[in-house]
Amino acid sequence: MRSDEPGAAAGREMSQARFGTDIAGLASLAEPTRRALYLYVCGQGSAVSRDEAAAGVGVPRHSAKFHLDKLVGDGLLDVEFARRTGRQGPGAGRPAKLYRRAAREIAVTLPERRYELAGQLMARGIAEARNTGVLVTEALDAAAREQGRELALVALRRGGDSPSDAALLAAARQVLDDEGYETEPAGANPELAGLTLANCPFHAIAVQQTAVVCGMNLAIMEGLLAGLPPLHLTAVLDPAQGRCCVRLAGQAQGGPV
Repeated sequence: MRSDEPGAAAGREMSQARFGTDIAGLASLAEPTRRALYLYVCGQGSAVSRDEAAAGVGVPRHSAKFHLDKLVGDGLLDVEFARRTGRQGPGAGRPAKLYRRAAREIAVTLPERRYELAGQLMARGIAEARNTGVLVTEALDAAAREQGRELALVALRRGGDSPSDAALLAAARQVLDDEGYETEPAGANPELAGLTLANCPFHAIAVQQTAVVCGMNLAIMEGLLAGLPPLHLTAVLDPAQGRCCVRLAGQAQGGPV
């Protein structure tokens, strides 16, 4: 399968769509009035109306409405409706449209990083080690392999019923690309030549804790491939500058036959 085939293209499109959504949210705050309204809403203890927001930052009501609704569209604010007077029933008037900070978190890193996932896996490993007495590294490896198996299930769902090996490989690459690994074929046929992981989603941590992060990446890939045996790939440690320390070796590189 070449990197320009439909499965790989779909993976890139999904990653690009998610990245574009986050960029749009952050870019929205570059506009000074919009940024001021966002900070005002975030600084209040409860949801605020457009009139309150307009007065709070000193802009016309129509301008506040435009920017607040843009912030909602970009996923930075949520909307709720409530009667501010407390009256109920006929004659109580229409509920007011109120704005509050969205629960959604936005973070953009170039290239993509997944530090939250690393923290979750490490926390799971530490908790398991404390509860069972196993070594933290063993518990972390187990948590990472479980994460890999979960990614395999996602790939199987995306591959559809009775997928071909090529379709399953495309689905697996899509999942890994969504996780920030930026898969690249090591040769014309990835099943033979394997895949390179051009990006480490945990780069900053890997700089300080190389062995821990490389072991975690290896365990994730081992869990993924254990759940996708038709791929005929194997995860191997192969540190190199500028990419993930793990690569997925194909049959021509010592992978399973």
